[in-house]
Amino acid sequence: MKIRIVKTASNAKAVQVVRYQNNKRTILQHIGSAHTEDELNDLLKIAEEWMKDFSQQLSIFPDEGPNKLIHLNHCTFIGIQYNFFYQQIRAIQDIMGFSGLPILLNDLVIIRIFEPASKLRSLELLEQFFGIKHNRKSYYKIAPQCVDLKEVVEMKVVEFAQKYYSFNFDIVFYDVTTLYFETFEEDELRKNGFSKDSKSQQPQVLVALMVTKEGFPIAFELFRGNTFEGHTILPTITAFIKRNKVREFTVVADAAMISAENIAQLRHNNINYIVGARMGNLSVNHLETIDKQLVRQDGNSIRIKTELGYLICSYSSVRYRKDLYEMNKQIEKAKTTVAIPSKRRKQKFTKTTDQKLELNEELIAKTKKLLGIKGYYTNLEEKIVGNTTIIERYHELYKIEQAFRVSKSDLQTRPIFHFKEQPVYSDSFDPLIPEMSDPLIPEV
Repeated sequence: MKIRIVKTASNAKAVQVVRYQNNKRTILQHIGSAHTEDELNDLLKIAEEWMKDFSQQLSIFPDEGPNKLIHLNHCTFIGIQYNFFYQQIRAIQDIMGFSGLPILLNDLVIIRIFEPASKLRSLELLEQFFGIKHNRKSYYKIAPQCVDLKEVVEMKVVEFAQKYYSFNFDIVFYDVTTLYFETFEEDELRKNGFSKDSKSQQPQVLVALMVTKEGFPIAFELFRGNTFEGHTILPTITAFIKRNKVREFTVVADAAMISAENIAQLRHNNINYIVGARMGNLSVNHLETIDKQLVRQDGNSIRIKTELGYLICSYSSVRYRKDLYEMNKQIEKAKTTVAIPSKRRKQKFTKTTDQKLELNEELIAKTKKLLGIKGYYTNLEEKIVGNTTIIERYHELYKIEQAFRVSKSDLQTRPIFHFKEQPVYSDSFDPLIPEMSDPLIPEV
């Protein structure tokens, strides 16, 4: 067999594999026509590969790997499947003990991480990105069962956290978020309420989440969309403690969760707490104590006993500059509002006296005393946990915010290309071609 190059009527160069026998030429395979030198070189390589495959003769240079070459510019691109991503998440699910759950439920979790969408749209994305096909009827069949799996799933994730994160129920972080629905009709669970997504006209649900100090979710609860955030912490925590028979427990939460009633209930249930303090709600006596005792130097802190527990206050020069900038900006807005009655609107540092709008000098003076100061409430004694540790634990609350936000860009995936078995010869087709120097060779 030989490779033959002939000119065509269109001035192209046709590449053929021919055989000469008994002074007769037989064309075994027409490889294609080339209009440029690069195309001609590619066709010559394909012709060599075809000859080796046709003759089935072993190469004397085995490292050459002649039959492993693929010419992407002579193939049709039919899509990408992220098999590596799918396999890795399924492996994690198996380690966490979720292999006994419905396969469709696990697959919906995977596609939810990969590209959030509605449940029915997720079925389409599963087939598009992973080549996995589920019937809609299958979803409607398992949906009622999934509602009853909440406690099973929580039990498995707690066991996982104990084994891999040494979780011993000593400290958890708590917060809530809202999930809205693309509808304007309410029901028993979906209610209009304060929306973190700025979708106040659309019904929502309130999701309460608890995570370990590493940010690993261990429990959640759903509440009606019009539920006040502060009313969620006790039912969620007490249910978790009862379910896991916990003896000693410390919860870290932001200032929205604190109230005199909540503090009393936490103490009644022997639950330790570290929560943010609303410094603007402090009494005059506490404010004067802080102003006199707290030395305005980075890292300094004081501890005051209050009806809500120990109030720990710390000072930061960075926070001071930020608070001062914001206060001055708000004061300027208040002055403008007072000076120009036609542009009256409620501002933080304004008040009305005898139907006359004026600056609230008392509030300004109070705000100045609190510049650069952040407060935290706790019931833990200082001999058990110092001020520095309390502050550090509260600042780790950002981990629960991260748990609420799992974005696709954070998950690095490698595409696996799939092609038709037979090359399609086309001069006009220009596919996406990865660099062949990449050590991860695409799977064909």
